[in-house]
Amino acid sequence: MNKLDTALVSSALREAGFVLTDSVKDADVVVINTCSVREHAEARVLSHLGHLKHLKKHRPGMVVAVIGCMAQRLGDALLEHDAVNVVCGPGQIRQLVRLLEDALSQNVKRLVVAEAIRDRMDSSSDALEQFESSYGHQSDADGGPPGQAFVRVMRGCDNFCTYCIVPYVRGPEQCRPPERVLNQVRKLADKGVRQVTLLGQTVNAYRHRDGHRTYSLADLLGMVAEVEGIEWIRFVTSYPSEEFYDDILHAMASSPKVCHYLHMPAQSGSDRVLRAMNRHYTAEQYLELLARARRIVPDLAIAGDFIVGFPGETEDDFRATVDLVRQARYRNCFVFKYSPRPGTTADKRHQDSVPDEVKQRRNVELLAVQEAISEQLSSEFLGRTVTVLVEGLSKKARVNPLDSQSHPQLVGRTATDSIVVFNGSPSLAGRFVDVRITATSPLTLFGDLVVG
Repeated sequence: MNKLDTALVSSALREAGFVLTDSVKDADVVVINTCSVREHAEARVLSHLGHLKHLKKHRPGMVVAVIGCMAQRLGDALLEHDAVNVVCGPGQIRQLVRLLEDALSQNVKRLVVAEAIRDRMDSSSDALEQFESSYGHQSDADGGPPGQAFVRVMRGCDNFCTYCIVPYVRGPEQCRPPERVLNQVRKLADKGVRQVTLLGQTVNAYRHRDGHRTYSLADLLGMVAEVEGIEWIRFVTSYPSEEFYDDILHAMASSPKVCHYLHMPAQSGSDRVLRAMNRHYTAEQYLELLARARRIVPDLAIAGDFIVGFPGETEDDFRATVDLVRQARYRNCFVFKYSPRPGTTADKRHQDSVPDEVKQRRNVELLAVQEAISEQLSSEFLGRTVTVLVEGLSKKARVNPLDSQSHPQLVGRTATDSIVVFNGSPSLAGRFVDVRITATSPLTLFGDLVVG
């Protein structure tokens, strides 16, 4: 979501005459797009602001804007920071260019956030849709991988998991009409985009009623697959839910364009903790969803998310999570230590009772369990040839450009989201190539470009 918002803002700023700089020291305007899902993300923002406060002593005309979820959550409190000129919530980013121009010309501070975040009839929705439609087809505005783009199909979330800040800063679920999504995808395809990722906080909850018909995500996947030029379609993130679940999987199985990849966070393997999190399923039900998915799409790669150290999580609860990870056999999963988010139900009702050292131990152990599974799944690719969408130079090649030869190290991903590293020409970025896998690690496949 934040990558997409960054791309939209970058496109709007470029059209207004702004140019990206290579160094913050040269910037007239600095925009920090923020996340509030974890405390660590907000701490990094405050660290950046401390650095910018120092820079502004030497460049008093520099304008600093904080946008995104942290801006929505803290509002006036952020505007009081000496470094900050503009605070703009995620639902108001269409106004950012005007706010920045005011700050530059008038040396004023500006705040614009949603006052009634839960109001479904938010009058800004149409204006926000127009902003997204205007700038959402400029896929390379944020310097992301060529040939790929994010397309938001819905905003917000109605689940209210007790630990989660998203419903309070992103608002309720609002689904875009299919035709608007398709128009954006067509424009992207015309610009050379070959892979689109459909975004939603709970993307499988996508519903749009048009007359007597209700469109689901399965319907939308089929419609996007018909767009000429689009070759791969992904979607994230899915909530473990029965509704339309099989329809989505059958759409994946029946279309060669829908990637066989499912990101479906479990968060815990303990039923007691899941109830405390307000997650509406048991561990057994979650595992049955995975089993059904694999029956319908046998080569499906699945990713998950987990929170360790949720208030009251015992060793038995954690052991249940370890057991679920072993049974789920994720291609990869993301593990986070619980951090209380102000205003959430968990923060109001539960003490953050698990010591930090216990959270850290559980985090390390769960990652080690997943690493062993990932290593085994990766090893199954050895000797196989896979199709890869090339993203560009690998991190190693970017860090050490002088080491790069005529065919430097490139990185790409398979349809099942495996990272593949190989040597090739940078001109391959944004294109599909075949790579024969010669070595593997838990998170990365290594291979040779298949030529001809």
